[in-house]
Amino acid sequence: MTVFLDLLIGGRQVPARSGRTTDVHTPRTGARYAIVAAAGPEDVDAAVTAADREFAAWSESGPLVRRAIFTEAAALLEQRREQIADIMAAETGALRAWADFNAHLAAGILREAAAAVTAPTGEVLAAGRDGVLGMALRAPMGVVAAFAPWNAPVILSTRAVAAPLAAGNTVVLKASEAAPQSSGLLLAEVLRAAGLPAGVLNVLTNDPEDAAAIAETLIGDSRVRAVNFTGSTAVGRIIGRLAAEHLKPAVLELGGKNALIVLGDADVDYAVNAAVFGAFANSGQICMSADRILVHDSRIAEFTRTFAGVVAGLPVGDPDDPETVIGPLVSPAAARRVADLVDDALAHGATLLAGGGRPRGAHYPATVLSGVPKSARIHYGEAFGPVCVLDSFASDEEAIAKANDTENGLTVGILTENGTHGLRVARRIRTGIAHINDQSVADEPQVPFGGFGASGYGRFGGHWGIEAFSNTRWVTLATEHARFPG
Repeated sequence: MTVFLDLLIGGRQVPARSGRTTDVHTPRTGARYAIVAAAGPEDVDAAVTAADREFAAWSESGPLVRRAIFTEAAALLEQRREQIADIMAAETGALRAWADFNAHLAAGILREAAAAVTAPTGEVLAAGRDGVLGMALRAPMGVVAAFAPWNAPVILSTRAVAAPLAAGNTVVLKASEAAPQSSGLLLAEVLRAAGLPAGVLNVLTNDPEDAAAIAETLIGDSRVRAVNFTGSTAVGRIIGRLAAEHLKPAVLELGGKNALIVLGDADVDYAVNAAVFGAFANSGQICMSADRILVHDSRIAEFTRTFAGVVAGLPVGDPDDPETVIGPLVSPAAARRVADLVDDALAHGATLLAGGGRPRGAHYPATVLSGVPKSARIHYGEAFGPVCVLDSFASDEEAIAKANDTENGLTVGILTENGTHGLRVARRIRTGIAHINDQSVADEPQVPFGGFGASGYGRFGGHWGIEAFSNTRWVTLATEHARFPG
């Protein structure tokens, strides 16, 4: 059955003013899943107007009121796990386990937002003269423009709006074209059911061809005070440039070219299991996925033999089948892009250890390459699919150099049975996140999440998210009359 999805503006579900729509297709079958309102610039203006109109009331609402809304929304989200799994499978081909994790972590983000509402919001400062109290106070900024991707849609739409809302801002969220329901409309529905006032969160959906115009209109609106975006580095550069042109702060969480380093003192069986998860969870469509697996020379033969054997046996299939490990990619085009990366690497002399071949619709098998030269596109380019590259190193120095040989800096996993050794290596790798004796894919709601370099800037999570979407003000209170010159 086809789903019909409208825009959410001012608490009302409305069609695009132009009447235009766009279609969303299920990756596994290609069948049309949804007919979606395709917003234009006039809809962007209406959404910002609604958010701006509600800003004063929401920013002045009591912290206990806001905390109750986020707490209730977290519970409601967890209650909808089955619905979330159905929607994510239809929109993105996600396995039920991945959808379940999305619901669990998104609920945690909402609970963290609830806690942040009643956390201290300022500091007492030393004053330059007697009789003056100095303070640094945090204040909401206004309307925040947020952009959510499709790959972890419930998590990342929640992350996009939770801290801004908790800080007292209102939000216009542009949902992903590939997953408009699970990356925006579903969360808005949950928050409304939890008591979020109409107009505080507005959701735009659009045709893929209109994405640039929607972003430019939204970020360029003078009433929008801050921006956050999670997605590819290529699009993130555009978003960052637009925000800079309008002198608006931005938080950008972008792509990764992440390494998983297996040191010589690592447990090989554990390392293989960690690498399989880190490289192939959600079919490799995670910004933290382990694109590159670097193994010490003393372990490379054993690791390669075991790892390639395990990967070759990973079941590819229907996301509803509990035996499936590698589900469909988000679209047949995405599968073809991954296949082309593999073919390009092979043409440049790489060796295929597992997987490969041509895609079947949106399906592509888990694939392992070795001997990939720098001339191959996948050497520096993010795979964002079920493909990883094996390489070896002889020393910590070489492993660190190879891990840092990328413009990205999101996350790294370092596998070792010696925590001190792992920490020494981690300190020299240029990433925003490092996991010692674990793989590269991990997320928690209370941590400073983000990267640097081509992986973006700014941090979501905990008090760092609140700080990113609030304005620090210096306020003084004179308790006695000052003496002025003259």
